[in-house]
Amino acid sequence: MDNIWFQSALWIGLALASSVVSIWVGVSVALIEIVVGAIAGNVVGLNLTDWVNYIAAFGAILLTFLAGAEIDPAVVKKHFKSSMSIGLMGFFAPYIGVLLFARFALAWPWPQAQIAGIALSTTSVAVVYAVMIETGFNRTEIGKIILAACFINDLGTVIALGLLFAPFTWKTGAFSLGTLAALFALLWTTEHLFRHHGGRTSEFEAKFLLFALFGLGWLAAWSGSEAVLPAYLIGMVLAGTVGRDAELIRRLRTLTLGLLTPFYFLRAGSFVQVPVIAAGLGTFAALFFAKAVSKFVGIFPVTMAQRYPRHDAMYTTLLMSTGLTFGTISSLYGLSHRIITQSQYSFLVATVIASAVVPTWIANRFFLPHHHLRPVDGSEGDVALEAAAATD
Repeated sequence: MDNIWFQSALWIGLALASSVVSIWVGVSVALIEIVVGAIAGNVVGLNLTDWVNYIAAFGAILLTFLAGAEIDPAVVKKHFKSSMSIGLMGFFAPYIGVLLFARFALAWPWPQAQIAGIALSTTSVAVVYAVMIETGFNRTEIGKIILAACFINDLGTVIALGLLFAPFTWKTGAFSLGTLAALFALLWTTEHLFRHHGGRTSEFEAKFLLFALFGLGWLAAWSGSEAVLPAYLIGMVLAGTVGRDAELIRRLRTLTLGLLTPFYFLRAGSFVQVPVIAAGLGTFAALFFAKAVSKFVGIFPVTMAQRYPRHDAMYTTLLMSTGLTFGTISSLYGLSHRIITQSQYSFLVATVIASAVVPTWIANRFFLPHHHLRPVDGSEGDVALEAAAATD
C-alpha cells in the first residue's frame, strides 16, 4: 500500500517488534533491527520511498554526531597511540587482505577487487555506538578509544575511495576548506551561544546543532562526499560542550534511537537479497571470512602489543570488525559507476551487513569486559587500561 501512514505504522511496528525481541534475547536492538529488516525485505518487501531514505540518512547523521560528541578529548589524547594504531591497522589490514583475496581467489578484476577491499575495510561507528549505549561502554575509556579508532578507520576508507576512484576537484577543496572554517566557528561560538540562549523550551541547542549538521551535510553532498562524515567531525569538535550536557544528550538520543535509527538499521537489512546470497553462498562466506580474518590479524596483535588484557583485546578487535554505513556507501559507489556488477554488489552489501551483526554479537556474548563498568574509586572502572596508557 502507498498510504504514508500505513507505511509509517509498518516501519515503526517492525522497530517495536525488534525492541521486544531484543529484550527477550538480550541482543542489541540495532542488530535485531538489521535482521528484522532483512527478513521483512525478503518476505513482505519494504517500500524504500524518498521519505524513508531521508529519515534513515538523518538517523545515521545524528547517531554519528552523538558518537563523536561522546569522545572525550582528554581520553583521546591520553590514548592517542592506541586509537591511531588500531584505526590505521583496522583499515589497511582488511583493505589489502580483501583486495588480494578478491583479485586472486575470486578472480575479480583489479577495479572490482579494489571496491571490495574498500567496502570491507570499514568499521561501523553507528553500530558500535548504538551497542555501547545499551551496554554503558560509551562512558568508559575503552569505549571512547574504540569510537576514535572507528573514525580513523572510516576516514581511511573515505580517503582511499576518493584517491582511487573520485578525482579531487575544486568542489572537494571547497568542501574541505568550508568544513574546516565551520568547525573552528562552532568550536569558538557554540558554548557562548548555548550559555546565553540555551535551557529554554524553544530547544535552541537542538535546532542549532541540526542547522550545523544539515549545512555541512549539504556541503558534503554538493562536493560529492557523504553527509555523515562532517557529522562525526562536528561531534568531536563539540565534545567538550555538547558531550558534557547530559540532558541535551538524553533528548537527542530519544529522537535518534526512538524514531530515526530504526529506519536506518531496518533499511540496511532490507538490502540483503537472500536468493542471490543463497545461490552464491560460497562467495559470500569467503568474503566474510576474508574480512574477519584480516581484521583479526591486523588489530589483535596491535592491542596485545599495547598490553591490553586479552578480553579487552578481543572485544576491541571484534567491534572494529563491524561495518555498515561506509561499507554500503562504497559498494553503492562501485555499482552506480559500473565498476562492480549487481551480484557483486549484493555479495558485498550482505557481507557488510553480516559483519555488523556477527562480530558484535560474539563480542557482547563472549568477550564483554564487565570490569570496565564497575566503578572503582568513583571512576568508570577502566583501571585495566592504565597499563596500556603507560605505553602510549
